[in-house]
Parts: sequence; structure tokens; C-alpha cells
Amino acid sequence: MSTLEIKNLHVSVTTEEGAKEILRGVDLTINSGETHAIMGPNGSGKSTLAYSIAGHPKYTVTAGTVTLDGADVLAMSVDERAKAGLFLAMQYPVEVPGVSVSNFLRTSVTAIRGEAPKVRTWVGEVKEAMTALSMDPAFSERNVNEGFSGGEKKRHEILQMELLKPKIAILDETDSGLDVDALRIVSEGVNRIKESNDLGIMLITHYTRILRYIKPDFVHVFAAGRIVEAGGPELANKLEENGYAEYVTA
Repeated sequence: MSTLEIKNLHVSVTTEEGAKEILRGVDLTINSGETHAIMGPNGSGKSTLAYSIAGHPKYTVTAGTVTLDGADVLAMSVDERAKAGLFLAMQYPVEVPGVSVSNFLRTSVTAIRGEAPKVRTWVGEVKEAMTALSMDPAFSERNVNEGFSGGEKKRHEILQMELLKPKIAILDETDSGLDVDALRIVSEGVNRIKESNDLGIMLITHYTRILRYIKPDFVHVFAAGRIVEAGGPELANKLEENGYAEYVTA
């Protein structure tokens, strides 16, 4: 059992006008095997939460704590956070020209596991994971995210997650840019990994369509840098019907 615990988290960014507070006291606990959907309007701070936990240097934590199994996440470097068991699937994965997917995956897994996987078992492991995500084996020889479609980028993110086997995964708008078929494949991959690894998931999204495939245990409404309402899956249905207007107005 692993636990990601966020307490009274305040985060700011530097602008031309000075420091601007984005997160204003976020409290959230995610345990192994739980899926928490974070929903809210644009600019509410959802992605800031994700990148602050992952350690993006753009964001400055001004108050609060983030711990994973009691360890201080905020005191860790970015790679230490990954080794501790945190994983971030980005909304807009970046291109890495000159680095093949196969080399990228093997290097990442070696860093996480502490030793290079044996070639024979590694090839089979990658092939099995790619097949489950309906990915052409030739995909592994392409450069990371270079010329990838939206669906290919997101499947590559889930492929990484399957091989790295994190404790807690943060999925930042994984449904962005996906057609119906790609959404189904990616969602099935997330569900499969959660089931096999008892994964805890923070799923950030604007829309409920991905929640038809990835069923949340908890839904949290984000507005003005904090969680303003929380509930079960029924809360997502309310948001689908009424939108975020009442929260923005409040």
C-alpha cells in the first residue's frame, strides 16, 4: 500500500508583475488502487498541481507538504521522485530528436530498477506491452515523440507507465487529442496497469468522456487553485450536466 499525501499546498509562478499564486491550499490523499479524477475549468490550477508534484522548476512551493509513503517529495530532485514511484503523463509530451523510443525506454527502466534489464526478457516485455496498446513494433525505432500523432504520443506515455511500474501515476489530460479508438485503447491500458500493479491514479481532465472508460473512485472539483467540492462518480455526472459555471462564479 502506497500513499501520496498533499497538505495545504500553495504554489506560485513568477510573472512580469511578480509572484502569482496559483494553488491556494490543496489537500488531497491518494492511496494504492484508487482513481481520483481532478476536474475543473481552464486556469483553475489542475496542471500546476501535476507539475508541482513532479518537480517542474517553473513552480515554487510556498507552503504545504507533499509526501509519498511518508517521504518528503518536495525535498527530492525530479529523478528521485520518479525513482520513489511517481509518474507523470504529460498533456503535451515533448519531442526528443536523436533518441529512439527503444533506447529511451531501456535507459528509463534501468534508472528506475537500478540495473539494466536482460536483453532477452526485455525484448519480450516491450513487445507484450506494445501489442496490448496496439502499437506497431517498428514504433520503437522512431525518435521519441518526433512526428507522433496525438494518439501515438499518449500510447507512448502509457507504454512508459506499464514498463516503469510506478506507485502513483498523474495523468494530465490524457484524453486530449485522442479519437474514440485511441481513447479506448489508452484507457484500457491504464485500467490494466492499475489492476496488475495496484496503481494509485490522479486523472486530470475537463471532460467526462474518459471517465466512461476509467471509472473514478473519487471526483474533485478544482476552482481558483483549490478543491472546492469532492464526491463520488455521481459528481462527474453533475458536472457533465451543469458545467463549471457555479464554481467559477463562487
